[in-house]
Amino acid sequence: MAIIDTAQVIDGIDSGVRSASSLDRRRRAQARLLPYALLAPSLMFLGLFTYLPVIRVAIESLYDKPHGLGDAAARFVGVDNYARVLGDPAFRQAASNNLVYALGTLIPTLILALAFALAVQRSTRFNAVLRTVLFFPSLVPLVAAASLFFFIFLPGVGLLDYYLGKIGIEGPNWLGNSDLALWSVIGLTVWKNAGYYMLFYIAGLQNISRDTIEAATIDGANAWQRLRYVILPALAPTTSFVLVIATINVLTSVDHVVVLTRGGPSNATNLLLYYIFQTAHENFDYGKAAAATLMSVAVLLAISLTSMRVMERGGRGAA
Repeated sequence: MAIIDTAQVIDGIDSGVRSASSLDRRRRAQARLLPYALLAPSLMFLGLFTYLPVIRVAIESLYDKPHGLGDAAARFVGVDNYARVLGDPAFRQAASNNLVYALGTLIPTLILALAFALAVQRSTRFNAVLRTVLFFPSLVPLVAAASLFFFIFLPGVGLLDYYLGKIGIEGPNWLGNSDLALWSVIGLTVWKNAGYYMLFYIAGLQNISRDTIEAATIDGANAWQRLRYVILPALAPTTSFVLVIATINVLTSVDHVVVLTRGGPSNATNLLLYYIFQTAHENFDYGKAAAATLMSVAVLLAISLTSMRVMERGGRGAA
């Protein structure tokens, strides 16, 4: 009888151990699945509104769809749309304009953003007000900013020509001159974005160890040497991140071009996104527009991946 009771006790212990082990496995499985369950809604919307449209554009770029006819009339042309895009002088000019626009916008914007951040990084009441003033242009919608600058650039009666006239200078036609129109659009973009990127540099400067800067000062480094050899290397990850979002902004913003110049004069301000808009909605060449869109996305992806690698190397170097 005692032996039977002992066996029953052992069986009960084994059963309890197996039950506890099974419960522990279920809990671990639930813990592993929980992140995916929480991410599922975001992944679903990301797929529906980001990756699915890209796949659809990639498919449409392989077809020639005549305007006014249904999808059944679409004709498979392979890479012919890409060849037509690359052979289009308007596309080459838009790409050249976008390159000049990107370089002319990114370089002064990042320099100004860093200068603003260095000037207002200390937490004082005056700097708080100055930060607000510098950040304010980024709060203005791009269409509203373009409308404002349209009146500033008006030849003869605009605000810019008015003050130039005060010092005896006759202002040119800022938006009507093909040599100046793109630079006028660049000026608007720099004014609008410098304050926004300033915030990222302020955050980056706050992560730099004060001991490192003080050690450089004790070693005799002047302000320029501290900036060049200490601050700028430490801000490399921040610069890479800002460069990515600034490049995306340069290639995806077209509202100001529509308001100010509509790509003119003589296509001097015709950027890639406006070229795609014209190809699709004015010329009704959807396959060609899809090919140009996919090429632009590929360029954005390449720039983003390159900048992310630089950011990762900078982060490992800082660590």
